[in-house]
Amino acid sequence: MVGFAYPEISPIIFSIGPIAIRWYSMAYLAGILLGWWLISHRVKKYNISLSKSNLEDLIFYVTLGIILGGRLGYVLFYGRGQYENPLEIFAIWHGGMSFHGGIIGVILALLWACYKLKLPFLKITDLVSSVTPIGIFFGRLANFVNDELWGRVTDVPWAVRFPNGGYLPRHQSQLYEAFLEGIVLFCVLSFLWRFKFCRENQGVISGVFLLGYAGMRVISEHFREPDVQIGFLWFGTTMGQLLSVPIIILGAYLLLRPYFNKH
Repeated sequence: MVGFAYPEISPIIFSIGPIAIRWYSMAYLAGILLGWWLISHRVKKYNISLSKSNLEDLIFYVTLGIILGGRLGYVLFYGRGQYENPLEIFAIWHGGMSFHGGIIGVILALLWACYKLKLPFLKITDLVSSVTPIGIFFGRLANFVNDELWGRVTDVPWAVRFPNGGYLPRHQSQLYEAFLEGIVLFCVLSFLWRFKFCRENQGVISGVFLLGYAGMRVISEHFREPDVQIGFLWFGTTMGQLLSVPIIILGAYLLLRPYFNKH
């Protein structure tokens, strides 16, 4: 038989009575805490003007943007006919988060936070963007553990037979995305962060992140099974690919912004 059997890892790390600690929630927590630590390190190393209290406020707003934007984005983009009871929309413990919605939520949250704290918006988005792949990496690993968002049926020797995927050999699209959108993108952004030009031209790091994430998402969607309630859209595209188009446009604008400002 082609491929490997899914290891059937429990999505619950441990439970105490009705309280269950899940890998998915720990992935979000790990991404936020490690990102917080790395931003603090870079603020000190590169003498960035950002106080500890302001950073704590930013982390709060970013977390709020991730949760609200990710959930509402999923409901709007992917939740067709899934929520007969409107209260189910807020049941995030049942799953269903959109990264594209999370990006929108974080952008809006940072716009408000930077206005309130009188901080330079693009300078802050550069800091946040540079560590965001950490959260993506852990999130995609959690998708694999949860036996969700698996890939399309394939005959490659490294295919995995997921129980929720009908025990058919499928691409490990969650791990593809963890590698591309997590590890590779993090390495690229960390490398660019070392250059003064990238750090001082506000928006460059954010632009590379948006272009890199959206481009890699478009590629990885070719191996990922479309959401069953939506399927394929125009010309065989997926919702994830279509949602990546405006992100590519915004990323390209931010990346070219220093050039436009000089002319």
